[in-house]
Amino acid sequence: QVQPVESGGGLVQAGGSLRLSCAASGRTFDTYTMGWFRQAPGKEREFVAAINWRGTRTDYADSVKGRFTISRENVENTAYLQMSNLTPDDTAVYSCAGARQSTPLPRTVKGYDYWGQGTQVTVSS
Repeated sequence: QVQPVESGGGLVQAGGSLRLSCAASGRTFDTYTMGWFRQAPGKEREFVAAINWRGTRTDYADSVKGRFTISRENVENTAYLQMSNLTPDDTAVYSCAGARQSTPLPRTVKGYDYWGQGTQVTVSS
């Protein structure tokens, strides 16, 4: 199993960038799909991006495609979410999650087995 811990959130102006990190404990990190989700106030948690265990396949929500990049460094047991050209609509708590499923890359909350506590991202206009 993996236990994700997110970091890197904060306050940024519209148009700015942030990089979120997800450090996962556990010796099997490199066998898990890693995903990022976000939840804005009053809204349901939504899928943002996912990456397979080898880092060779990725998937993105349409709302972030072309602006966000998911990556991973298995030797460091860490996944990343590079976010660029941020808008106030990106304001949310961002959570990292690990999934055993890899084909297809899961896009639902139920598709993930282990979750971090989340990190707040606030984009000011």
